[in-house]
Amino acid sequence: MTTNQFSRRTFLGGTAAGAGLLLGGSTLITACSGSEPAPAALTPVNFHLSWFDSVQFGGSYVADANGHYAANGLDVTLVPGGPGVSPDTSVIAGQSIMGISAANFAGQAWADGAPLKVVGVAMQRNPFVIASLTSNPVNEPKDLEGRRLGMAFNNQLDLELLSSLNGVDVNAIEVIQADYDPAPLVNGEVDCLLCWLVDLPVAMTVAGIDNTTMLFADFGYAVHSQTYIVTEETLATNRETVKSLLRGEILGWQDHKADPDTAAQVTVDRFPDAGMDLETETLKAHEFTKLMFSDVTDASGFLWWTDQSVADNIRVLKALGVNVTEDFWDRSLLAEIYADGPVL
Repeated sequence: MTTNQFSRRTFLGGTAAGAGLLLGGSTLITACSGSEPAPAALTPVNFHLSWFDSVQFGGSYVADANGHYAANGLDVTLVPGGPGVSPDTSVIAGQSIMGISAANFAGQAWADGAPLKVVGVAMQRNPFVIASLTSNPVNEPKDLEGRRLGMAFNNQLDLELLSSLNGVDVNAIEVIQADYDPAPLVNGEVDCLLCWLVDLPVAMTVAGIDNTTMLFADFGYAVHSQTYIVTEETLATNRETVKSLLRGEILGWQDHKADPDTAAQVTVDRFPDAGMDLETETLKAHEFTKLMFSDVTDASGFLWWTDQSVADNIRVLKALGVNVTEDFWDRSLLAEIYADGPVL
């Protein structure tokens, strides 16, 4: 999540499927008997996700279910993340051809010398929000002054940055360490919570609790989240395979955008033992769609980003203690993929 994803852990851990590799539905195709030529074998690749199984990766599950990976010649293993599991490390070590990270995490690794490149940006807006009850809403950062804010103390830098960007006296906010759960807000122990748009607010909505969210991204907090990363070596030596994986992803997320309800159903059906609730995952699927598509993706295609967003990220990441340059991002693969337009 800073995007600091550790602050999602308590809430989401109870419904996660856990670690262990999850295989994509595609399998290697063996030679056929008879006179018909055998189809080409699919290339096996690992794609490392950033967190446990959820509709956060609904487009990837749809890409697998709808055969988009296989159509691009790939047998994709979707490797789940979790506490202590780093997609950055998996990609750097060559265990996964591509991974999902965030600009602050992968950016810090890059600043420390890791040969990583961002080749796609899924979330067009950072998912951090301040959630409050609609009866006592936080609509803008200034509203935080004089309020009790429940959050993980590890998010202090994010709060300070949001405050400095918006002229808020951070010392006027009473920060209370809180579990990643709606209960402290609902029970009146705090006035608001720092969380992800798709987590605690959705849980409250499903429970019939009216809530209001204030998205950090609407108030200057620019940090690319759910970024697709590869190594420089992979980009140079295995470029076509990475492009094939990106095409499969793009097609899957285009399907997700067209029908978030089906994306949620595919996710729930894929993980029958994960304890997922279809209503909750469906609401999340719609919220993720709002985060992942924008005027930019409409004009240029899913995973695209702008030069201005890079400049904004560099500025905000520097304030968070992460020093990167434009060289951290590489849009050349997307430029090739979308040569004929923004929809595949």
